[in-house]
Amino acid sequence: EHFTDWLRGVIAYRKSRSPEQVQADIREGLAECLRFGTTLLGDITSGGASYPEVVKSPIRAAMFWELIGLDENRYGDRVREFGTKCVPSWDPDDPPPVFPATANCRWHQSPHAPYSVNHNVARQQLAFRDTAIHLAESPGELELLAKQSGPFVPFLQELGIWNPEALTASLLDFLVTFSSSHAQPPRLFIHCNYLPADAPLHPTQTIIYCPRTHAAFKHPPHPFREFQARGVRVALGTDSLASNPDLDLLAEARFLHHIRPDVPCEELLRMATLTGAEALGWDDETGSLEAGKSADFVCVPLPNEESEPHRLLFEGQEPNVPRRTMFCGQWRNAE
Repeated sequence: EHFTDWLRGVIAYRKSRSPEQVQADIREGLAECLRFGTTLLGDITSGGASYPEVVKSPIRAAMFWELIGLDENRYGDRVREFGTKCVPSWDPDDPPPVFPATANCRWHQSPHAPYSVNHNVARQQLAFRDTAIHLAESPGELELLAKQSGPFVPFLQELGIWNPEALTASLLDFLVTFSSSHAQPPRLFIHCNYLPADAPLHPTQTIIYCPRTHAAFKHPPHPFREFQARGVRVALGTDSLASNPDLDLLAEARFLHHIRPDVPCEELLRMATLTGAEALGWDDETGSLEAGKSADFVCVPLPNEESEPHRLLFEGQEPNVPRRTMFCGQWRNAE
């Protein structure tokens, strides 16, 4: 089964859901994040659908407005929709944004992936913006960019959106555009399962590695250690419930510790906390316990053993006791 077969299933499922069911799915996913102790969320949202639930929840969020469209006009429409609904206008006579940024919710943009956006428009409009993009996720994506062939071609033809003129950038071209030295805001490259270890990345950029999703698709070993050896930032992510059993970031770190015991536990903990905050642009407020930062942390019940605490955290069996979470100095409900 190829990655595009999974994409077909995801698209079919989404089309089958009513708006009410979509909102129920969003509430379920957000409740999982809160229950597992997440205090900072990176969320790629379609049309701002998750904003109403996220903005009223006790959580910080970097919200990424998803931009999709191989057709130049369709992609442009998505960009204009983002500007209209999320960005305050300079004209006081214009209506206020429908989805305004708040103290705990900041807006960014996400050109979905090289196989689903118009390359010329995406690169021109987003070269100076903080963005997140799925990159080098499958061999088929690389073949599409290099040769305009492979399993993505019939997949895009089936959807009626195949537009070879929109695919003008190679994998390297995307990296040069989104990792250029003048692009100081954070850039997130999601997955990067097949990204060459010598690929050019700027120090402000981050690879988001989702260990259990990576394993579910049976990809070869992820090159994240090679990137870390070069000083490239790598943070852990959960991907979504479409490819993962849950949204527990600690479970991701535990799984990675199991398959890669050579990674120091201290580094694992950082990849799941402060590195993620750096990637999302919130490290000045959260991600570590430091004077002047917000009191955000989760209490994880562990066995009462005389042992190195990192080993208990990543190797021990967690008792069946709810985790407690403090957010902004206040205990948050476990629900």
